[in-house]
Amino acid sequence: MSKPMELGSLRVGSYVIIDGEPCRIMSYTKSKPGKHGSAKARIVAIGVFDGAKRSFVKPVDAQVEVPIIEKKGGQVIALLPAAVQVMDLETYEIFEAPLPEEEIRSKLASGVEVEYWRILGRTEIMRTKG
Repeated sequence: MSKPMELGSLRVGSYVIIDGEPCRIMSYTKSKPGKHGSAKARIVAIGVFDGAKRSFVKPVDAQVEVPIIEKKGGQVIALLPAAVQVMDLETYEIFEAPLPEEEIRSKLASGVEVEYWRILGRTEIMRTKG
Protein backbone atom coordinates (compact mmCIF):
# COMPACT_ATOMS: atom_id res chain seq x y z
CA MET A 1 0.00 0.00 0.00
CA SER A 2 1.12 3.51 -0.70
CA LYS A 3 -0.19 7.04 -0.62
CA PRO A 4 0.47 10.02 -2.90
CA MET A 5 2.44 12.93 -1.43
CA GLU A 6 3.92 16.15 -2.74
CA LEU A 7 7.66 15.89 -3.44
CA GLY A 8 8.37 19.19 -1.66
CA SER A 9 7.11 17.80 1.68
CA LEU A 10 9.63 14.90 1.77
CA ARG A 11 12.86 15.10 3.77
CA VAL A 12 16.09 13.12 4.16
CA GLY A 13 15.25 9.91 6.03
CA SER A 14 11.69 9.59 4.69
CA TYR A 15 10.65 6.88 2.25
CA VAL A 16 9.54 7.03 -1.40
CA ILE A 17 8.75 4.47 -4.12
CA ILE A 18 11.18 4.61 -7.08
CA ASP A 19 10.75 2.13 -9.97
CA GLY A 20 8.34 0.06 -7.85
CA GLU A 21 10.84 -0.32 -4.98
CA PRO A 22 10.50 1.30 -1.54
CA CYS A 23 13.59 3.46 -0.91
CA ARG A 24 14.94 5.58 1.95
CA ILE A 25 15.93 9.12 0.92
CA MET A 26 19.65 9.75 1.48
CA SER A 27 20.00 13.17 -0.16
CA TYR A 28 17.52 15.84 -1.23
CA THR A 29 18.59 18.93 -3.16
CA LYS A 30 16.29 21.62 -4.45
CA SER A 31 17.04 24.11 -7.23
CA LYS A 32 15.58 27.60 -7.44
CA PRO A 33 12.74 28.27 -9.87
CA GLY A 34 13.93 29.65 -13.17
CA LYS A 35 12.48 32.23 -15.52
CA HIS A 36 10.36 29.65 -17.38
CA GLY A 37 9.99 26.79 -14.94
CA SER A 38 9.29 25.57 -11.46
CA ALA A 39 11.76 24.55 -8.79
CA LYS A 40 13.15 21.02 -9.23
CA ALA A 41 14.13 18.49 -6.58
CA ARG A 42 16.81 15.83 -7.03
CA ILE A 43 16.32 12.76 -4.84
CA VAL A 44 18.97 10.08 -4.21
CA ALA A 45 17.65 7.05 -2.31
CA ILE A 46 18.71 3.52 -1.36
CA GLY A 47 16.35 0.53 -1.71
CA VAL A 48 15.07 -1.00 1.53
CA PHE A 49 15.11 -4.59 0.22
CA ASP A 50 17.96 -4.64 -2.30
CA GLY A 51 20.27 -1.79 -1.18
CA ALA A 52 20.46 -0.40 -4.75
CA LYS A 53 21.01 3.33 -5.23
CA ARG A 54 18.28 5.10 -7.22
CA SER A 55 17.69 8.74 -8.11
CA PHE A 56 15.27 10.99 -9.96
CA VAL A 57 14.60 14.67 -10.69
CA LYS A 58 11.06 16.08 -10.65
CA PRO A 59 9.33 19.40 -10.02
CA VAL A 60 8.84 20.14 -6.31
CA ASP A 61 5.04 20.22 -6.68
CA ALA A 62 4.91 16.76 -8.39
CA GLN A 63 3.06 13.90 -6.69
CA VAL A 64 5.13 10.84 -5.72
CA GLU A 65 4.12 7.55 -4.10
CA VAL A 66 5.18 7.04 -0.46
CA PRO A 67 5.01 3.47 0.94
CA ILE A 68 2.97 2.74 4.06
CA ILE A 69 5.31 0.89 6.42
CA GLU A 70 3.87 -1.49 9.03
CA LYS A 71 6.39 -1.97 11.86
CA LYS A 72 5.50 -5.04 13.91
CA GLY A 73 6.99 -7.38 16.47
CA GLY A 74 7.44 -11.10 16.04
CA GLN A 75 9.16 -14.14 17.50
CA VAL A 76 11.46 -16.48 15.57
CA ILE A 77 10.00 -20.00 15.41
CA ALA A 78 12.61 -21.70 13.22
CA LEU A 79 15.61 -20.94 11.01
CA LEU A 80 15.24 -22.53 7.58
CA PRO A 81 18.01 -22.77 4.94
CA ALA A 82 16.64 -19.85 2.86
CA ALA A 83 14.18 -18.14 5.21
CA VAL A 84 13.12 -17.51 8.80
CA GLN A 85 9.79 -18.64 10.25
CA VAL A 86 8.33 -15.80 12.35
CA MET A 87 5.19 -15.65 14.49
CA ASP A 88 3.45 -12.25 14.79
CA LEU A 89 3.12 -11.31 18.49
CA GLU A 90 -0.33 -9.71 18.02
CA THR A 91 -2.17 -12.05 15.64
CA TYR A 92 -0.09 -15.23 16.24
CA GLU A 93 0.09 -15.68 12.47
CA ILE A 94 3.12 -17.69 11.30
CA PHE A 95 4.87 -16.64 8.07
CA GLU A 96 8.25 -16.90 6.38
CA ALA A 97 10.58 -13.93 5.90
CA PRO A 98 13.77 -13.93 3.81
CA LEU A 99 17.05 -14.23 5.68
CA PRO A 100 18.28 -10.79 6.78
CA GLU A 101 21.82 -9.46 6.37
CA GLU A 102 24.66 -11.25 8.21
CA GLU A 103 24.78 -8.78 11.14
CA ILE A 104 21.18 -9.60 12.16
CA ARG A 105 21.31 -13.24 11.01
CA SER A 106 24.03 -14.06 13.56
CA LYS A 107 21.71 -12.98 16.44
CA LEU A 108 18.73 -15.04 15.27
CA ALA A 109 17.74 -18.21 17.12
CA SER A 110 14.49 -19.92 18.00
CA GLY A 111 12.55 -17.82 20.52
CA VAL A 112 14.29 -14.48 19.78
CA GLU A 113 11.99 -11.45 19.39
CA VAL A 114 12.45 -9.38 16.23
CA GLU A 115 11.05 -6.22 14.67
CA TYR A 116 9.91 -6.71 11.09
CA TRP A 117 8.59 -4.28 8.50
CA ARG A 118 5.88 -5.09 5.98
CA ILE A 119 6.11 -2.82 2.92
CA LEU A 120 4.13 -3.33 -0.32
CA GLY A 121 3.30 -6.92 0.64
CA ARG A 122 6.95 -7.84 1.29
CA THR A 123 8.47 -8.58 4.69
CA GLU A 124 11.94 -7.75 6.00
CA ILE A 125 13.42 -8.43 9.46
CA MET A 126 15.02 -5.15 10.51
CA ARG A 127 16.45 -5.82 14.00
CA THR A 128 16.36 -8.05 17.05
CA LYS A 129 14.83 -6.88 20.31
CA GLY A 130 16.43 -7.12 23.73
